[in-house]
Amino acid sequence: MMKFLVSLIVLLSAASIFLSGCGIKTSGVVQEDVTLTEEREHLKEAGLDYRGPEYTIAILNFNNKTPSRTLGIGEAATDMMRTLVKSAGLEPIVLSPGELAEQDKLIELQQRGALKEGLKDPAGGFDSVDYRLTGSVTSFTEVAESYDIVVGGSKTVIAKVQVDYALVDVATGRALVADSGTGIYKKKTKKIFGFGTKSSGDASLRDGALRDALTKALRSMVEKLNSQPYTGRILLVEDDMIVIRAGTKSRLEVGDTLNVYRLGSDLIDPDTGRSLGKRRKKVGEIAITSHQNERVSHAEATDGDSFKRGDIITEYR
Repeated sequence: MMKFLVSLIVLLSAASIFLSGCGIKTSGVVQEDVTLTEEREHLKEAGLDYRGPEYTIAILNFNNKTPSRTLGIGEAATDMMRTLVKSAGLEPIVLSPGELAEQDKLIELQQRGALKEGLKDPAGGFDSVDYRLTGSVTSFTEVAESYDIVVGGSKTVIAKVQVDYALVDVATGRALVADSGTGIYKKKTKKIFGFGTKSSGDASLRDGALRDALTKALRSMVEKLNSQPYTGRILLVEDDMIVIRAGTKSRLEVGDTLNVYRLGSDLIDPDTGRSLGKRRKKVGEIAITSHQNERVSHAEATDGDSFKRGDIITEYR
């Protein structure tokens, strides 16, 4: 009997040590972004290769259009995109639908001549917004793959999310990027002797798939912005001095020549009734003479003399 008790104690002790070293094991960590793709590294490369100015991107709250209205997925997408935009070297702000409607109304009133320009140019956007980013999460699914054995088991859950998005130039109303993409994230959970946890319903699955999809979207937008000529606005015209929104962060050099344009009425497609942008008329050219700081530069006219505050400037390509 004594030998039996000793053997039982030894066996239980060994089992305890085994369980303490072989508890729940989980692979797939959201902080590492994704396990099935290398989008995090791709974004890092694209971000480091971003050659444009520090544009301000107004992010509208992402819509939750998933069939099951997955809890919190729209808010999570908005927060993640703000972080990703910042990491790419751009300046994000988040606008509510009400703030966006207010901006559009101010611009419309000014273009009709019913609103005089004050200290702030409505056409310049909210807080000098350069681009608007809109998006919707249209689907979210989890597919579980399980494998059970006598003393334990494992479960792998793959989450997939679909996101539609568009990046629109505020000045022209033209969509630079309008696309959709799928994000994938995998998480594996192991359990020993019946001790374990369920992967399904884990918020990290949702967030991992979202981050994958949004990283792909931002990489596409960074590549498009890199291909665009620099765009800014005239801030002030005083005698022969022209102050423009550029600065050292614009990556323009002293002596660079810029085209100056003035926006006019909307261009409406007669077949669809949709706006195709705004009429743009060239009013002259200017050359940068100095940088005042990171965001402001001085310039002088090289062609034309009827420049106004709010005129759009673009570099030659």
